[in-house]
Amino acid sequence: MPRSAIAMAPRRAPRGLIAAAALSLAAAFTALPPLPAAAQTRVLPDFTELVDQVGPSVVNIRTTERVRGMGPRGGQIDPGLEEFFRRFGIPMPNGRGGPRGGNEDDEDDRPQRRGVGSGFILSTDGYVMTNAHVVDGADELIVTLTDKREFKAKVIGADTRTDVAVVKIDATGLPAVKIGDINRLKVGEWVMAIGSPFGLDNTVTAGIVSAKQRDTGDFLPFIQTDVAINPGNSGGPLINLRGEVVGINSQIYSPSGGYAGISFAIPIDEAIRVSEQLRASGRVIRGRIGVRIAPVTKEVAESIGLGKPVGALVQGVEPGTPAEKAGIEAGDIIVKVDGRAVERSGDLPRIIGGTKPGTKTTLQVFRRGGYKDVTVTVAELEADKPRNAAPVPPADAPSSAAAKAHLGLVVSDLTEAQKKELRVRGGVRVSEAEGPAARAGLREGDVVLSVNNTEVTDLKQFGSLVAKLDKAKPATLLVRRGEWVNYIVIRPAR
Repeated sequence: MPRSAIAMAPRRAPRGLIAAAALSLAAAFTALPPLPAAAQTRVLPDFTELVDQVGPSVVNIRTTERVRGMGPRGGQIDPGLEEFFRRFGIPMPNGRGGPRGGNEDDEDDRPQRRGVGSGFILSTDGYVMTNAHVVDGADELIVTLTDKREFKAKVIGADTRTDVAVVKIDATGLPAVKIGDINRLKVGEWVMAIGSPFGLDNTVTAGIVSAKQRDTGDFLPFIQTDVAINPGNSGGPLINLRGEVVGINSQIYSPSGGYAGISFAIPIDEAIRVSEQLRASGRVIRGRIGVRIAPVTKEVAESIGLGKPVGALVQGVEPGTPAEKAGIEAGDIIVKVDGRAVERSGDLPRIIGGTKPGTKTTLQVFRRGGYKDVTVTVAELEADKPRNAAPVPPADAPSSAAAKAHLGLVVSDLTEAQKKELRVRGGVRVSEAEGPAARAGLREGDVVLSVNNTEVTDLKQFGSLVAKLDKAKPATLLVRRGEWVNYIVIRPAR
């Protein structure tokens, strides 16, 4: 072969290889399946159409409240700050600054506090939904539409437990919102809020759903978002990308009082149920059985044989209530209501609250290592009444040496008078708690009702129970403190 041919080969080979590679790559890309439509359009959303669509349904709500017992330097506060102070429990700075507008000579014999909030139109005939705390205590409500029309509003009903209120204005042909399906709402989904933060009407903010079913209240599992919510946004709608209302902006979490990236909205399905009752009767009727509850921890669930941390721990039973009549006991863990699982303690008040008073309901409880069905007749929930904790008077009686050596407890028998006052059949009173017991949180005055699912009758039997404990394993005590009970796990000293 001529030398020139050998020399040319290296120069020709790359061109051929490049051409072949290009053809192979082109064929490969042609053969690849097309990207899903969702991936092709996964860009930041444009909220402009949503604002045009939903904006006219969002209203500004101004409230006026006559000040009662105001200090000598009574001045008005900016509407946004007024609502901020009222919502988050900060004392009102009365007397610090002159009236709004700066005219110190324009004193009113009947000074007024002014607040601001938001709302949205539920129906074309003038029903508006907002937060209960927006209208609470107001002597006058003014609803302003986006077209600048103003109406005096009447409170149809307000439910403080869910923070939902319905007001009515005398108008027709209004642009009502569309109600969304909360079951379709997903964590990570884009949402938008429209409201009047600090009195700035028609302000739009956006973010994503951070979590669902967030337990922050007795009767509501909130929607958590990172949408910017500030004083004045309260009562405004949380809107999905389909232009549907999925929640009512209600609360923020903030160590400083200002927006810190976490806000909460009332799920719209819960709010609609409340609003229907408010429109029908002006109030919400809920069921109750008369128990105080607490969450079940993983440690307690494993130690008492429940396995998983589910259900609601009964810390106390109110006297004369359906729960007491049905035989519910402190220390029971309610795991089902009419076959419906109670996954978390917050589920119980919602399930019972949604049950019509007078209904007979079957509760499944976990008690001392086993399950038991209890039938209870649901009563109507009334306004909360403050209760005083029952004191535990001291008692001088012999203590258990085994309890002190193993658990760090010095205990004594309860007198008959103490048992009657505490409404218990047995138990022992803690006189001293040190070592493992003190580290677990026990203290003088606590009453031990059971040890590892075995009910305590008296001091002697308690000592026998403790003597049989495995010294290398933790012991689970059901403890009464004041009116309420809880499980406490005592780990042996190492």
